[in-house]
Amino acid sequence: MKANKKNQKTEQEEKTQETQASETEVREQEPEQAAEVQAEEKEEAKEEGQSEMEKRYAELNDSHLRLMADFDNYRKRTMREKADLIKNAGERIITEFLPIIDNFERALKTMETAEDVAAVREGVELIYNQVMTMMKKNGVEVIETAEKPFDTELHEAITTIPAPSPELKDKIIDCTTKGYKMNDKVIRHAKVVVGA
Repeated sequence: MKANKKNQKTEQEEKTQETQASETEVREQEPEQAAEVQAEEKEEAKEEGQSEMEKRYAELNDSHLRLMADFDNYRKRTMREKADLIKNAGERIITEFLPIIDNFERALKTMETAEDVAAVREGVELIYNQVMTMMKKNGVEVIETAEKPFDTELHEAITTIPAPSPELKDKIIDCTTKGYKMNDKVIRHAKVVVGA
């Protein structure tokens, strides 16, 4: 019996030692497992953060691409409108010239059979006035030259002659071709003779 008791004590001691050893192992494993769990949680959090960042990046990238496409469409549309405007810009002026051309054709037909030169002259003057009215309506005006000082911005000197009087020195004596401005921009310089 004594041997039995000793065996039981030994067995109990072994079990106690095993329990203590397993508890020690568990204690040793717990920090390792805890560290692993923490690492896994950190990794999951990192992956979630990355997925959120990737979603945000995808949203911003999509927004950027749409904005670029909208701007490109706007640019193309304005270029097309500008090209159409340039292409059809003269249409309005041409339609205003058509009645004047009709009047010129009538005048030419009348000149063939007309005996009264004064009436023909009056008809041509009416057509001229019609042209000048249409030009004024479109912002075109004649550059004044009569006895004005010579200005290289407005005039082109084709020749100089001795001034007939001292007041006409460096002034315009004669205009061979009228000049025109459109909205204060010279579209044709007046060709003039300047007194020297």
